[in-house]
Amino acid sequence: MTFDELKQKAHSLPLLPGVYLMSDRSGEIIYVGKAKALRNRVSQYFQEAAAHTEKTRAMVAQIHSFDVIVAESEFEALVLECSLIKRHKPRYNILLKDDKGYPYIRLSIGDAYPRFSLVGKAADDGAKYFGPFGGRKSSQDLIDALCTALKLPDCSRQFPRDIGKERPCLNFHMGKCDGYCRKEQSRERHREAIRQATRLLEGKFSDVEKELSEAMLQAAEDLEFEKAALLRDRLQAIELLGKRQKVVTGRLTDTDVVGFYQDEVRCAISVLHYQEGELTSKDTELLQIREETPADILSAFVTQYYIGRGAAPGQILLPMELEDEASLARMLSEDAGRRVYLVTPQRGAKVELIRLAETNAREECQRVTTKEERTASLLVLLAELLELPAPPKRIEAYDISNTGASDIVGAMTVFVGGKPQKSKYRCFLLRDMDGPDDYASMEQVLRRRFRHEVTGDEKFGDKPDLILMDGGREHAAVAERVLREFGLAIPVFGMVKDHRHRTRALIQSDGKEIGIQSVPALFAMIGQIQEETHRTAIGFHQKRRSKTSYGSVLETIPGVGEARRQLLLKTFKSIKAIQNASLADLEAVLPKPSARAVYEYFRTKEE
Repeated sequence: MTFDELKQKAHSLPLLPGVYLMSDRSGEIIYVGKAKALRNRVSQYFQEAAAHTEKTRAMVAQIHSFDVIVAESEFEALVLECSLIKRHKPRYNILLKDDKGYPYIRLSIGDAYPRFSLVGKAADDGAKYFGPFGGRKSSQDLIDALCTALKLPDCSRQFPRDIGKERPCLNFHMGKCDGYCRKEQSRERHREAIRQATRLLEGKFSDVEKELSEAMLQAAEDLEFEKAALLRDRLQAIELLGKRQKVVTGRLTDTDVVGFYQDEVRCAISVLHYQEGELTSKDTELLQIREETPADILSAFVTQYYIGRGAAPGQILLPMELEDEASLARMLSEDAGRRVYLVTPQRGAKVELIRLAETNAREECQRVTTKEERTASLLVLLAELLELPAPPKRIEAYDISNTGASDIVGAMTVFVGGKPQKSKYRCFLLRDMDGPDDYASMEQVLRRRFRHEVTGDEKFGDKPDLILMDGGREHAAVAERVLREFGLAIPVFGMVKDHRHRTRALIQSDGKEIGIQSVPALFAMIGQIQEETHRTAIGFHQKRRSKTSYGSVLETIPGVGEARRQLLLKTFKSIKAIQNASLADLEAVLPKPSARAVYEYFRTKEE
């Protein structure tokens, strides 16, 4: 379908809640969304593209057709959206990398010697699954406790392949395993232990305890005291395990605390699992997202993280309120078969728990994000804000420094990949200036710089992708005029400062401002460019003034012309060194009359 046909179809949709599915030319579903009113929501995609984010523009460009499913209510639309996202995994939806959170315990019943393991979700693979349970650590502890109580192997040996090949491991000698790697140990005993473990995981503790108690008494009556002692130990272990199981089962999980953090590259969401008031485990999900709002990201996360497991805790603490919070709470409650509360605390101990979760999210995000990734992401964001065709690889910035009509200088700094390249900096001593004129000075600097560009002189390096001027719209206009004269098309922006001399915005020659203060990292990067350029210009200006002052002192000495002044400065490096030099030292550089004139000049001045 053409864009106009898509737009016309969108305007013909009903004002009813539902779900829409966007497809590309191959028929693949690339986005699934929900709407309170389908016509209003879907038609927004086919309005003026400038109002969209970069991600939305890219998605709309791929849309070839779309379908809608009308729902009875907003809640049904939310449930349907969740189901369709999990089924199709559209590339433009927020998707979790894997199924973390409440795990299952898997028993490989198809094996000759079945084993327990921890998995993220149940699968149709012939194995037996138990759960979902609480956090991963506590669930793994449950498997370990089962193996210890029933003396099941948890080593890496494979049975029956490794039976009789090696001596029993340390677990057997410590009484933690019945040693199924031994030829004399029966397979039937392993099956019995697995059967008991299965019944324990199904919650049938009383049945297993009764069975073991009867077997223990029978062994004692038969005078098999060693066997009776082993059964007694197993019975005690299972009684302890029963108490522990009440804590780790997902159905009795108390609270999950969700923390959110977002930097220039990605966002992180941490979930702290609290059971019976104690922190038992943590999960963290990392997503490379910049354009979606935190609330949208968090809503998608909660939906995908909990729905389908039936094990959401009774209470989930969130760092911010969600637009569809009521519908989400209802969906979670129906999935879990009991009431689930979504709470956004405002004060007290629960707020401290949120802060702890946010700290965990921040630390994990910063751990995996490199400095290079942050800079690259900032350049992408800068390109989007300034509507550049691509992130700028080379940025050049310019500033002017002067004191009255003398020693007017200009400076050019270069940033490649967001990093300063000092070897590429250039400074300009301006010529034929009648007095301080920032615009004329900047024009001369730019003409001299880009004359080298058009003549193919490699002294200045590559052509910049972006030019930043220390000044307002007039400076940007001067730069654009010079670039037009040389037939160059390079984006130019002025750096507008606030009352504290920090760059608060970038401005075009037409007066359009682009604020950067709302993005702290970008604000800092542009501020660094502005400060570095200003520092370079000031430094070069001070150096020129020093040289001028040196020259002006020596100019008053008879017999010392320009050549001899330069020779003195080159030899002694400073006026103070010349002043302190002996007559012999001066005569080694200058003719005797000139040397004596310099020597006596400074001695007379001292007197």
